[in-house]
Amino acid sequence: MGEIVRLQKYIAMSGAASRRAAEKMIDEGRVSVNGKRITEQGVKVEVGCDTVEIDGKPVKAETKKIYIALNKPAGYVTTLHDQFGRPTVSDLVSNDIHTRVFPVGRLDYETEGLLLMTNDGVWANKVAHPRYESTKRYYAVLKGVLTIPSLNKIRRGVVIDGKKTSPSECEIIEIQSGLTLVEITIHEGRNRQVRKMFEAVGNPVKELKRVQIGNVELGNLAEGRWRHLTSGEISYFMNK
Repeated sequence: MGEIVRLQKYIAMSGAASRRAAEKMIDEGRVSVNGKRITEQGVKVEVGCDTVEIDGKPVKAETKKIYIALNKPAGYVTTLHDQFGRPTVSDLVSNDIHTRVFPVGRLDYETEGLLLMTNDGVWANKVAHPRYESTKRYYAVLKGVLTIPSLNKIRRGVVIDGKKTSPSECEIIEIQSGLTLVEITIHEGRNRQVRKMFEAVGNPVKELKRVQIGNVELGNLAEGRWRHLTSGEISYFMNK
């Protein structure tokens, strides 16, 4: 007898989607179990016994979990497939990793740096869900000179998309040739948050690089390369 789990957890274990995304798929009627379409939450399935399909394609719970850190270059889309034919982050790992892994959260097309990828939807939810507040550290090159009053606004929180951001840590590293290099650490993960924060104080971001998520640091990982996470890095998020 296999393990009995909720349907959304099974989908997350398969690597097909995060648990939250799986719940949305169920609500949309895209998931079936043993040929029967499921449209309500709470259904349980037996791993290795029941047949689960998404959009008519079978998915299987993965027993071997993979967790990697990728140094994403600018010019790559943080999705598995792109309708416009642009290069995706999966292109950077598919030659070496033959199990489907998906990105945890997003980095903008033009943003580079640390991106986590996995086939473990449960773990991905721990990393990305707002309530766990995984810290994220960036280096940003800003247009113009960031003034001290503007710096203090960033630290206290600024209003973007009608809502004030949480307090952040921000330091000016260098000012040169009309540009300001800053290091900023945020504790939430709203859409294009860092870019919008600096736009709000009149210093648009010219370049942006993420260098840390939680206890995982980019370090000297070369652009376009990836590495497996350590057991300590993996368990850090599971224990949050």
